[in-house]
Amino acid sequence: MSVKNSLSINSEIGKLRSVLLHRPGKELERLTPAYLEEMLFDDIPWLKQISFEHDEFASVLKNHGCEVLYYSDLLANILSDNNVKSKVINDVISFSHIQNPNLVGEIVDYLSVQNSKELSEIIISGLAISDLPGKSGRSRLSDYINEAFPFYISPLINLYFTRDPGAVIGNRMSISSMKTEARRRESLILHHINKFHPRFADNSKTPWNSHSNPNSIEGGDILVLSPETIAIGCSVRTSTSAIEEVAESLFKGDNSVKEVLVIQIPFTRAYMHLDTVLTMVDYDKFTIFPGIENSVKVFSITAGQKNGLNIKPVDNLLSALKSSLKLPSVKLIPSGGGDIITAAREQWNDSTNTLAIAPGVVVTYDRNTVSNCTLRSNGIEVVEIGGSELVRGRGGPRCMSMPLNRDAL
Repeated sequence: MSVKNSLSINSEIGKLRSVLLHRPGKELERLTPAYLEEMLFDDIPWLKQISFEHDEFASVLKNHGCEVLYYSDLLANILSDNNVKSKVINDVISFSHIQNPNLVGEIVDYLSVQNSKELSEIIISGLAISDLPGKSGRSRLSDYINEAFPFYISPLINLYFTRDPGAVIGNRMSISSMKTEARRRESLILHHINKFHPRFADNSKTPWNSHSNPNSIEGGDILVLSPETIAIGCSVRTSTSAIEEVAESLFKGDNSVKEVLVIQIPFTRAYMHLDTVLTMVDYDKFTIFPGIENSVKVFSITAGQKNGLNIKPVDNLLSALKSSLKLPSVKLIPSGGGDIITAAREQWNDSTNTLAIAPGVVVTYDRNTVSNCTLRSNGIEVVEIGGSELVRGRGGPRCMSMPLNRDAL
């Protein structure tokens, strides 16, 4: 299968052939302590170092035979079409809740004269009040009343975690309907890229989920276990209603998915998505935050009669994985070597958020020394990258990547 013009994800571990990334940029220089919580960060990364670390990550993927695509480039590509450019501008302004019609007109005029690359950067890095021509200060009452927030269009601080705005299941995308206001425009961008970019012309079928769905679901909660089974985490970011809707879409669609395994994890930010506590690293191996297997609830969803759903509780996570993958045994490899203190420290640094680039080969942060050693002792090849700044956004290699194409197993 040619990588070009094709989406194909039928596993978590098939050799990775094409991936969508976002290189951290100017948007991070617009993050201040006042907006950390609103922007879902715990600290302010250093742009020079985080860019260096991200480039190292991309180089590792390329060196292992993976094509790397970037959000900013794909967005700039579609903005070269004036009709698409106008639609994207209008949608971005609508998402930014700008009410004053005269101000909207000024912003549209300003954005419309930017070339495609400049506009792509503005959509991602944001439009500050002072960015508009003649706006060295505040000139409208709304500027003063809302002076706590200095942007007309907010920067997309979290975009380098490209896993969350969408996921490929089979041969088409599921565009996420993001839980938080700070991230919703990310999936709007992916919606337009999927719809208008010639790269995806052959795959522009109706996505499994729409960015406009009022029920939230995010890509970090979706694991494609096999061509027949996907796992979806029910989490603080992914709702039961969205899971049911995606399951119904999959069962009705032209794909091989027969089961959705729902894994309910604790509703806390520490366990933001399923992939922060569980990732697949080989045919029959997963790395897991120790103890979480005893606190999750698991349900199997299959197609019912008359377009309904069959939902059945499963005894435990291990038996669910064995049954769904049709394996005699499955090994859960505890992060931190199973030590409670070490596991908690390294899970904060995304030790379980591994990215499989081939069966039994994963990318991890080098700082998670005990977890990496534990993976190696269980037969997993670990490719380490630096992450002292990348980790400040609370995400690991899996969070930072949206696989577009993997080899079939």
